[in-house]
Amino acid sequence: MGVTAGPGAGGAPYPTGMAARSAILAYNWWAVALRGVFAILFGLVALFLPGVTIASLVLLFAVYMLVDGLFAIVSAARAAAHHQRWGLLILEGVVDIIAGAVAFVLPAVTVFVFVTLLGAWAVVSGIAMTIAAFRLHLTHGRWLLLLCGLISVVWGLLLFMFPVAGAVVLTWWLGGYAFAFGIVLLVLSFRLRSRHIEPQAGAFG
Repeated sequence: MGVTAGPGAGGAPYPTGMAARSAILAYNWWAVALRGVFAILFGLVALFLPGVTIASLVLLFAVYMLVDGLFAIVSAARAAAHHQRWGLLILEGVVDIIAGAVAFVLPAVTVFVFVTLLGAWAVVSGIAMTIAAFRLHLTHGRWLLLLCGLISVVWGLLLFMFPVAGAVVLTWWLGGYAFAFGIVLLVLSFRLRSRHIEPQAGAFG
């Protein structure tokens, strides 16, 4: 029903279900606002300082791979202690640590590999869509599928030819997304704040 009896203020029933979750979200509107502010700041940095953003992302990736590799090796040791299979865990941990070390020492190589893999994926998926456009018996939309395939292939080839520019463009896209996401969160937080204040004002009216 949305409410249940309980020792609330003035004997008022406690909200439950969707009403309770909405009330909790409205009460913590400031946390939503902080998320929005940080998203906007990150978006601005990514848009105006793409080089810094790329370096930061590579650094985070390196740290993650190193930590993940160490945990994989620890898991392998625990598995060996319990007479379980541990070979693949050791291999995974070593590969992760090597990848993390390469990202630390050669960040440009890491960015190049990532952009190259993305370009390869775009080319392969684009070719698949192009072939599908000719083989599938489509009465409508065949040219759209063909256009999508060609765009994907062209995008992949451009990433191969200009990997640095491709990395910068990807960073701009990420920054644009983060900025728009932060704006939406800020608007949501102010709406939640007004919802949180209105019941309190009504209680004294």
